[in-house]
Amino acid sequence: MVSHGLVAQSPERVLYFVLLELVAIIGSARVLGAVARWLGQPRSVGEIMAGLCLGPSLLGHIAPHFSFYVFGSASHLPLVIMSQIGLTLLMFQIGMGFDFSHVREIVNRQAVLSISIGAIVLPFGAGLALGFVSQPYLAPHIAIWPYSLFIATALAITAVPILGRILMEYGLTRTRLGAIAISAAAINDVVGWLLLLVVASLATAHFSLVGMALRLVSLGLYLAICFFVLRPMIRFALGLVSWPDSEGLPPDVLAVTLLLVFVSGMVTYEIGIFTIFGGFMMGIMVHEHSDFVSRFSRTVGDFVMVFFLPIFFTYAGLRTDLTGLNSVDLWLWCGMVMAVATLSKGGGAYMGARASGFDHEASGILGALLNTRALMELIVINIGYSAGFIPQKVYTMLVVMAIATTVMTGPLLRRLLPRIGHQIPEGLDA
Repeated sequence: MVSHGLVAQSPERVLYFVLLELVAIIGSARVLGAVARWLGQPRSVGEIMAGLCLGPSLLGHIAPHFSFYVFGSASHLPLVIMSQIGLTLLMFQIGMGFDFSHVREIVNRQAVLSISIGAIVLPFGAGLALGFVSQPYLAPHIAIWPYSLFIATALAITAVPILGRILMEYGLTRTRLGAIAISAAAINDVVGWLLLLVVASLATAHFSLVGMALRLVSLGLYLAICFFVLRPMIRFALGLVSWPDSEGLPPDVLAVTLLLVFVSGMVTYEIGIFTIFGGFMMGIMVHEHSDFVSRFSRTVGDFVMVFFLPIFFTYAGLRTDLTGLNSVDLWLWCGMVMAVATLSKGGGAYMGARASGFDHEASGILGALLNTRALMELIVINIGYSAGFIPQKVYTMLVVMAIATTVMTGPLLRRLLPRIGHQIPEGLDA
């Protein structure tokens, strides 16, 4: 909804409406985030709901003129750019937060491997089947293989950042179950991102084996440079830094960090994958430097979470129109997507845990944890929607699924954890 007069608008007027959008976004995200915390849900659930409320699903439906005034009076381009910059920085933070020591040090690696396989293979297979079955009805104008492969990848994703916060708030970070869950989820997401890259390569190369091979070779070269050239240079450079007594980063270190993140994003874009993948890789490059990570989180992390993340959630909400699911058939398809996603993901993790010797209750807890999707799912489906892998109505169904699978995690944990004798800490703030 962009009027034809937008081209002639002055920069000052555009700035006014961008600031108006930011006031609405940040204010509603903080309020509904606090409500979500009060209900024992992750704050991000409330922020996602804020995006839905500001979009066509609620505000645009009950007050279309006011909604257009706030979000349609100026181009969405500034909002899009800010959301993508914020997403790149967020992926950098997610990369920094990946704790690979869980995978290296955990005593029961077989359990991690078994649960990871179950939580990837079963939902991927179920998603592929769902894609083939639903494509003639939901996406007849999209090629069946890219569509089905994307649905399969979307169902296989786990939200590591949200899962980590949930583990902390439920007192599971230092338990065997918590270590196994976060390790399996980390492997799950790495494989999920690789699957997404393959799907994108297949789609954009128009199934050209040569084009796909060139892209994968370029990706391999980029990864090799990151790990064998850039990573030692970063380790050497950070070893020379004199850290100030304050908790922040030296300005020059922060500037170089931002340059590396943005240049890495540009490189991955030129390779033909995703700009945000470049941010994620730079996070992995520095994740072992705890002093840098903690200082960056205190200097920039809160700003990213309070400012940029709600912009991304709201932009996702503005693209989601629940009123577009305007028939019983579409809601039945939505229910099928949620059922297949939940049963395959939770069931796959459950079976992997049972195969590793866990009892029914512990396996159920691991299944509930691995079924958490939230942020990572929204990132993936926004990529898929922008790339044309899925239509609007399927995008909406996947957003509903991402929210539902995250919301159900808390109640399931509150029911299952006492059965294994685990006391849930008071004052949940996931």
